[in-house]
Amino acid sequence: MRKFVVVLGLLALACGGSPSGSAPPTIDVFAAASLTDAFKAIGGSFHGASARFNFAGTPTLVTQIEQGAHADVFASADTTNMDKLKADGFVSGEPKVFAHNQLEIVVGASNPKGITSLSDLARPGVIYISAAPTVPAGKYAAQALAKAGVTVHPRSLETDVKSVVSKIELGEADAGIVYTTDVKAAGTKVTGVQIPDAYNVVATYPIVVVKGTGNATAASAFIDYVLSAEGQAKLASFGFQ
Repeated sequence: MRKFVVVLGLLALACGGSPSGSAPPTIDVFAAASLTDAFKAIGGSFHGASARFNFAGTPTLVTQIEQGAHADVFASADTTNMDKLKADGFVSGEPKVFAHNQLEIVVGASNPKGITSLSDLARPGVIYISAAPTVPAGKYAAQALAKAGVTVHPRSLETDVKSVVSKIELGEADAGIVYTTDVKAAGTKVTGVQIPDAYNVVATYPIVVVKGTGNATAASAFIDYVLSAEGQAKLASFGFQ
């Protein structure tokens, strides 16, 4: 009889069962690339479900969701893309703002071109790159340059801010405009040059449950955790406002 019980237990484990009870649900969280490090930390301390993340440029995530990719939660780096997803009928409930961010010029670790301001990005010999204009960071960067009266043509347009930072780290470009949180996340691999408040742009981050989720309770619980004092403290530790 004992052997029979052991065999049944092994069969249950093979089929995904657990002697101690059912496993927590898994939710798919689609989040802007700039949230990568902060949301990984939040996911590690959230106990309501197992969070599986998909990080990419915000418009890429919107396209994926609208083309049928499974997502339970969507966190955007701007309100424009969130408004589009809402207008197209892909959200459940009202989006909630959970964080803000600002821009910073990112350069190589030793700032070899001696860049100190937005106007320096237009100097001859400076290779400037940006996130694409459809990506929130790229749109914000263009707004900051316009405020400063600086005209500069990016050598390349990247799909998200992480790609901009990566090219700066590798020395493939001299400077880019990303979020302050991206500069902080890169550590000693890059240097940040502050942009004065008069030219800076504040990024607003909303989050929402995606319509059609099969895990509405867990998805809502994740959003509640992001908005909680603990979740906000974790975001602040990564430089979010």
